[in-house]
Amino acid sequence: MPNYVLQEMSEEMGDGKKKVYPRMQTYSLHDFNTVIRHMRDYSGSFSEGTIRGVLDALVTTMKSWMPLGHNVKIDGLGVFSLTLGFDTSTPSEAEAAKKQKDNDADNEPRTKYRHVCIKGINFKPDPQLLQQMNQEATFERTQTDVVVPRKPSDSRDERISKALAVIDRQGYMTLSDYAIATSQSRSTASKDLRQLVSDPTSGITTRGSHSHKVWIRRTSDDKMSE
Repeated sequence: MPNYVLQEMSEEMGDGKKKVYPRMQTYSLHDFNTVIRHMRDYSGSFSEGTIRGVLDALVTTMKSWMPLGHNVKIDGLGVFSLTLGFDTSTPSEAEAAKKQKDNDADNEPRTKYRHVCIKGINFKPDPQLLQQMNQEATFERTQTDVVVPRKPSDSRDERISKALAVIDRQGYMTLSDYAIATSQSRSTASKDLRQLVSDPTSGITTRGSHSHKVWIRRTSDDKMSE
């Protein structure tokens, strides 16, 4: 049976009033090969190679269409669309304006320095998918107390120990996992994890990005690649 905990929204995320929301506990991350094997078992009529080919074709199609302004809808699953933002690694508008002024003789347009990039992918699930999942799922609360984010009272070594315990139990750790384990807000936990990852002695590194970002134990291969 899937489990959840009740967590109090941090002050950074709310309007100053105490709000509580349920957060699902996750225990594993199914990689591509695992998903393909499950799909083969469920379908019974398609080989792993066929399923892999279809999924690869879908990813390729999304990579080709979405940057051109096309959203992708898959019936029974949902709609995928892109999120754009400014590339912070390029000059800001103020810097671009100054550079433009300095380079008026070259007649370079300011827009050359306004770089926009893809920041993420939005996913809006099909309402029928949510309805069907709700009909099949029953959630159980794992603990009676509401998790209240606060500034960490644990030492750095204690926070590392708690993080590694989560990683060893699940195989990986999410930002929410770390925030709950160390009783921090998500924003504070995120800053804390960035510092831990930057320090090779912490024994923690990261994989993935954005919503798929997880933290794992640092291996000898990770140390060699730095």
